[in-house]
Amino acid sequence: MRLSKNMGTLDRIIRLLIAAVIAILYFTGNLSGLAAIILGILAVAFVVTSFIGFCPTYLPFGLSTRKQ
Repeated sequence: MRLSKNMGTLDRIIRLLIAAVIAILYFTGNLSGLAAIILGILAVAFVVTSFIGFCPTYLPFGLSTRKQ
């Protein structure tokens, strides 16, 4: 089964920037503990979805930020 892309370029860039900020906060010691774990998982999800161009959480709501 092939999933069609549902993320636009701006959406993908914003997600990568958020993931980068989380990584910077973690590696500079400004983020630790449970917050670091939760935000780290979120950052990984943002990076993966940005690279594949598909966000599964958009699916149930019928959302798409991609230009048709």
